[in-house]
Amino acid sequence: MADSVRDLRPKATDSEKITINLGYVDLGHIDLLVREGFYSNRTDLIRTAIRNQLERHGDAIQQSVAHHRLDLGLRHFDRRELEAVRLAGKTLHIQVLGLAVIADDVTPELARETIASLHVLGALQASAAVKAALSDRIR
Repeated sequence: MADSVRDLRPKATDSEKITINLGYVDLGHIDLLVREGFYSNRTDLIRTAIRNQLERHGDAIQQSVAHHRLDLGLRHFDRRELEAVRLAGKTLHIQVLGLAVIADDVTPELARETIASLHVLGALQASAAVKAALSDRIR
């Protein structure tokens, strides 16, 4: 299963939109830095600041990932993989830091039979029916 874990750097289409509230003075400082050419736009500055903070706390992040046994990056689950889990009489305790994808070919019934728990720090992509079927198992 670890073979299907890939490390990602988000591209424009592989990212999640977030909303933040900033004070007017902070926003003015950002606009000033953009106007002076330090950054191409507000988003560029915010992404850079976030990456700098993540790098600054990199050791703590790595320790936490190891401690919690998280899959890092992209983790994809399809019907074939979950049917193999079911055939083996096992269930999965999924923990992902990044993006967890449950393919469209996975039925809600198969997901319930094979996924005992689902903890995603980042984003989960799955059909609405699968998310509803796993709602009591998602943390």
